[in-house]
Amino acid sequence: MRVWGAAHAVDDLYQGLVPAAVPYFVLDRHYGYLAATGLTLAATLGSAVPQPFLGLAVDRFRLPWLAGAGVGLAGLGLALAGLVGPYPAVWCLVLLSGLGVAMFHPAAGRAARVDAGDSAAAMSVFAAGGSVGFFLAPVLATPALAAWGVGALALFLPPAALMAFVLLARARRAQLAPPRASAAHGADRWGPFAVLTGVEVLRSVAFFGLSTFVELYWLRDLHASRALAAAALTCFLAGGVAGTLTGGRLADRWGMVRTIQCGTALVLPFLAALLLVPGAWPPLLFALLTGAALNLPFAVLVKLGQDYLPTRPGTAAGVTLGLAVSVGGLIAPGLGLIAQAHGPRGALVALCTVPPAALLLGLLLPEPQPSGRQA
Repeated sequence: MRVWGAAHAVDDLYQGLVPAAVPYFVLDRHYGYLAATGLTLAATLGSAVPQPFLGLAVDRFRLPWLAGAGVGLAGLGLALAGLVGPYPAVWCLVLLSGLGVAMFHPAAGRAARVDAGDSAAAMSVFAAGGSVGFFLAPVLATPALAAWGVGALALFLPPAALMAFVLLARARRAQLAPPRASAAHGADRWGPFAVLTGVEVLRSVAFFGLSTFVELYWLRDLHASRALAAAALTCFLAGGVAGTLTGGRLADRWGMVRTIQCGTALVLPFLAALLLVPGAWPPLLFALLTGAALNLPFAVLVKLGQDYLPTRPGTAAGVTLGLAVSVGGLIAPGLGLIAQAHGPRGALVALCTVPPAALLLGLLLPEPQPSGRQA
């Protein structure tokens, strides 16, 4: 499980680098808000569209090499995006990086579930790896981007190359071993899974929106320094790591559905406080708490999705870890238009409408059936 958690961290590092790099594309290459959020759209399209098909392929054919190849492609695409000049080329390379992310999630999510068994806490280690990747992206990228501009993205290729080598080596060993039997039982419950997917889409809308505009909000509306703006994004993402790990442990005690509902209900008051508390320093606390509340259901949604589809763990992981998360980024251009007219604060105010809708859907989720257990 630790290997898959580390691999998830490396993979999602490249997803996290996109919103971390957006302000520097704005500052260094003079992109407008719409063009900048178009890069988020490219990463989202690359990772969203292929997810259901890749999940189905993983469930049918195993494809143990897919996760390693995906990590390598995710890193290569984004590294090259910082080196080329024309906007269409940058956009296409970010799209290619997103495709690599799409290749990783179904295969890795299926393998991680086999290792985790029925423990939400164990699954949260894998899911938290993604949150760690998002967290490390601005921490590692901001000093390099501030010093050398967006060309510094090329410095982040080695982690992808190393992890791709590790995962492809594991894949070769897996191809020589007999298939591991699955103890999945029970019928797939597509209705509850559709509701859960809606919750994850709305959660990711808020996550991508905040990831994209929190730093710009501190820069443009709170008139903070670049360092403090980067600290705000770091607080938000650090809260996400803590929330993901906490959510898995709470789910093993309270139940998965209750944990999802609790986390979703906390997002709006924390986000409202972030926008209403005066000054540039006090809102940092609420950036942390908003990130924690948003990610409290994350690992739980992944595991619950696999419990709703006990015979299709790769498909469930591809949707909850990939498609539903990535579709949230499709609203980035719409938020960019709002920010163009009303500034980053306007985009964050618009995001306040998302948590109530997610909570309403969360109230419709049933607990999983005992027969949905998978070893």
